[in-house]
Amino acid sequence: MNRKANTRPADDMRQEYDFSSGVRGKFYKEYMKGTNVVLLDPDVAEVFPDSQTVNEALRVLAQLAKRQAKINPACFASAGFPARWPRRSRPSGRTASR
Repeated sequence: MNRKANTRPADDMRQEYDFSSGVRGKFYKEYMKGTNVVLLDPDVAEVFPDSQTVNEALRVLAQLAKRQAKINPACFASAGFPARWPRRSRPSGRTASR
C-alpha cells in the first residue's frame, strides 16, 4: 500500500500575512496558566457587552445557587453541583457587596 507524501509547498503562507513585528511567546506564560474561553450566543452577547458584566452576573447566580443549596442540598446534588463550593479569593482593591 503506497501512500503519497505530503505534497504541500514548503511556504504556503499567504502574501497578506505579515509576522515581521510579531513577538514570539508573548502570551505563553498566560496560556500555560490555563484558559477558560466561553463563546456566547449572539442573543446573550447583546445583554453582556464585556467579560466583566458576564463575571458579575455569574457571581450573583453562584451566590443564589449556594444559598439554595444550603436550603435544599439534594436538589443541587442531583444536578451535578459540588457538595462544597470552593472559596474564591477576591483580588485586592475589590470589596464584596452584600
